[in-house]
Formats: sequence, C-alpha cells, structure tokens
Amino acid sequence: MNRIRTLYRMIAIGWLALSIPSLTFGEPFFPQREDQVLERLTVKATDPVAREIRTLRASLLREPQNMDVAVALATKLIEQSRSEGDPRFLGQAQAVLGPWLNHATPPSSTLLLRAMIRQHAHEFDLALADLNAVLSLQPANAQAWLTRASIYQVQGRYDEARRACQPLLRLAGRHVALTCSGDIAGLSGQATASREMLTASLERPGISTRERLWILTILAEMAARTGDSKSAEKHFLDARSLGVKDHYLIGAYADFLLDQGRSQEVVTLLQHETRADGLLLRLTLAEQALHLPASAAHTAELSARFAASKERGTRVHVREEARFALALLHDSQAALSLAQTNWAIQKEPWDARLLLESALAVGSLNAAKPAIDWLRTNHVEDIRLQQLVAQFPEEQS
Repeated sequence: MNRIRTLYRMIAIGWLALSIPSLTFGEPFFPQREDQVLERLTVKATDPVAREIRTLRASLLREPQNMDVAVALATKLIEQSRSEGDPRFLGQAQAVLGPWLNHATPPSSTLLLRAMIRQHAHEFDLALADLNAVLSLQPANAQAWLTRASIYQVQGRYDEARRACQPLLRLAGRHVALTCSGDIAGLSGQATASREMLTASLERPGISTRERLWILTILAEMAARTGDSKSAEKHFLDARSLGVKDHYLIGAYADFLLDQGRSQEVVTLLQHETRADGLLLRLTLAEQALHLPASAAHTAELSARFAASKERGTRVHVREEARFALALLHDSQAALSLAQTNWAIQKEPWDARLLLESALAVGSLNAAKPAIDWLRTNHVEDIRLQQLVAQFPEEQS
C-alpha cells in the first residue's frame, strides 16, 4: 500500500485516495441497459453508498450526455475506491468520464478527477499537468491546490508543497490550510510545533468527521515517527472510533502494530481485508512472525499479484514489492533494486526506510546515500530512520 500522501479530498467530495493498489484501465465500456451486470465489486447491496452509485448509474443511462451526473458518479466511485481499497472503482470512474475527457478541451471538473486518478496511478507528471490546466481556468479551485500539494509532498518537494497549501487559507478555511501545511511541517523538522497545532485544531468548531479522521491519522503517524508510541496508539484508536472505513488508516495502524511486535492484533485486524495488496502484505508479515501456516499461501498469492502487475506494466505498488522481497522473500538485492526504483518515484518516510533497510542488507552505504541526504536536508524527525542510518559503520560517530 503506497501512501501517495494525499491531503485528501474533503472540500468538494469527501476523503479520497492515498494508497491504492495497482491500477490498470482498459477501453471504456458502457452498458446498453440499466440492469446489465458490469462486474461484482466489494460493496453490499444494502450499503447506502452502493445505492447512491446505482441511482447515479441509472440516471446517467437515461441521460448519457449529462456531465453533472457523470461527475457525481465518478466522484462516488473514487470515494468508494478510497474506502474499500479496490482500484476497480477507479477504472469505472475513468470510463464514466471518458466521453468528456476525449474532448479537445475537457471540462475542468473532469480534468480534476482525472488528475486524482492519475495521482493514484503514480502518474504524477500527468496529474500535475491536469491540475495546471484546471488552475489556469479556475485559480480558486481549492481541491486542485490541495491535490497539487499532496503530489509535491509525495515527491519530497516540500517547498513547492507549502506554496500549494497557502491559497487554501482563503479558499478552504483555516483548518484545512493548517492541516495541509502542518502535515508537511511534521515531515521537515517541525514535528513538535506541528503536533501542537494539529492537536489544537481538533478542538475548533465545525470540523467534520472526515477532517477529524485526516488530522488524527497525521498525528498518529507523526507520534509514531518521533517515538511517542502511547500518543500514536491513542490517535489511531480515536481515528478508528469515528466509524469511517478508511483503507489508508487500516494500513498505517497495521504498520504501527507490526513495529510494536503485536502481530496477532494485525492478523485480527486484517484477516478479512485481503483484496488490497498492501493489506495482504501486512497480514502475511504478521502471519510469518507468528509462524502461521497461512503465510505460505499468502506469500505465493502476493508473488502472483506482483508478477501480474509487472506484466501489465504498472508500477503503482513498487514500495510494497520491495518490502515483500526484503521481508518475505529475503532477497536483499532484488529489494534494493525495487527500493531504488521506488525512490525515483516517491520520497516519504516509508520509502526511505525501505531504501535504508535494503541497502543495509547488501552492505552498501552508497545505495543508502540518497535517503540519508534526504533525511538530513529536510531535517526529518524519524527515530527508526535515524537508527537505520546509525547502523552503517561509516555513519557511526
């Protein structure tokens, strides 16, 4: 599961994105009748969101040229992908938007959604191009600024990310702007001040449930990085108590539990969450730690999934594949190669961790240098990363 550290789509359509498994989109397919079954996805018929999606599909079938209905449907599908961790919803969203995206000058609303889909696919340059087009037409589009900030943050371009957060103060409100900038500050040498600011923001009136979820997740990860396990646990549990299913939160909490050596809790947490590659990977790591028989079958399944992704030419979950190679296959050279490929795409604490761990495994300080330089240049406060750096003999004082 890749973080794709999205600052989430809360302004217009709710909480989106972050870690989506491998995406692959074929030619758009449009049903010829309302009751035609397209594919069985991971939603219950009684789910209110599923009912809303069915209603919007029916409306679009009746009015296939109604762009507002198409945008509403694509938006819901993207939200559902975020919630369920199922990339097929993103493929459907792109198909729904296809007729308008094929125009010489696609409408801004469809470009914005395509940018978010491309972001999840790690097509960052293409996503930024779409966002630039949107902002050239709608410079007050808060969601475009928020998404641009998230992409820059994933790429480790923190100064540009901060600048993208600035317009949000007048466009989206103080709490969104502060959370956007606070998340970045927490990664670049200002963790204590950022935690204080974000904690205070939870007390402000008017914060929605999804905004609270966003802030609590950031606080939990920040606390974990700085070694405050007690606070991290509290923030994770507070976030989970909100009752919003969030694929990224589940994965982040599983990582925290794995680092704490609480593998049985990870198995309990993830035993029914095996569709997403990232969650299956975490489950398998926990099973391996507990010497459970299921780990062998899950390791084979992950291997098949990564092979299929490679055949499709997708590079969305390289981070997960690197972690898989290192921790489950114990192939440090393959892990290093994958970690280096991943580092060229995105630069977040987990990306640095994998590059450092795999470089240590092969005994190469030179391979670790990019992550070490990133850590020091940005003053990243992360106890685990600092401990890894200290294990290189050349870095010991």
